[in-house]
Amino acid sequence: MANILLTGASRGIGAAIADALTHHKLVTLSSKDGDLGDPLVPAQTWTRARDALDGHVDVLINNAGIFEANPIDGSDDDWLASWQRTMAINLTASADLCRRFVLHCQAGGHGGRIINIASRAAHRGDSPAHWHYAASKGGMVAMTKSIARAYAAADILAFAVCPGFTMTGMAEDYLASRGGDKLLADIPLGRVAEPAEVARLVRFLAEDAPPSMTGGVIDINGASYVR
Repeated sequence: MANILLTGASRGIGAAIADALTHHKLVTLSSKDGDLGDPLVPAQTWTRARDALDGHVDVLINNAGIFEANPIDGSDDDWLASWQRTMAINLTASADLCRRFVLHCQAGGHGGRIINIASRAAHRGDSPAHWHYAASKGGMVAMTKSIARAYAAADILAFAVCPGFTMTGMAEDYLASRGGDKLLADIPLGRVAEPAEVARLVRFLAEDAPPSMTGGVIDINGASYVR
């Protein structure tokens, strides 16, 4: 049984991951526990979770994120504020938690696993109103690779998961806004992924993925983007 910290656990992929990992000692965090856009919250989140896990964290899963439209013809102030908020929550907060996790493993002289939930958008981009989202997820993938390369020798492993559209409230809203049938036609599988499918992949990475997979970026998008 591992001690696991999971962010963004209130719905969708995060809730499915929590369900898939109930046999572990799991601390789940959601927006009600604090706004990750606040630069002080990640540190507070880490301390609370570490204490709840008896001072030892084996696995960090960064799933918290937002997906908010940011049209380029908005006001300068609104566009920049939206960009900064998405970066703060999707990338900077995850980086802060990854840093604390790596330091925690180093101080304890033990390994651990990081699983960052990125997006297909990290590779193929996103809509004109979602530059910031794609950029944040691209940054998450690059960060994951950097962590894997830097700390593999200490058995600190890092993986990124890149879902395409997944049947969550966030994706349902987006599909509806952009003509769901047309977008589904771009997915050879013919449907979006179920959160439980992503959760099964995350469980594998948390429990069974061999160390040689560290740095792996795993796509789960119905072949809508094949690298």
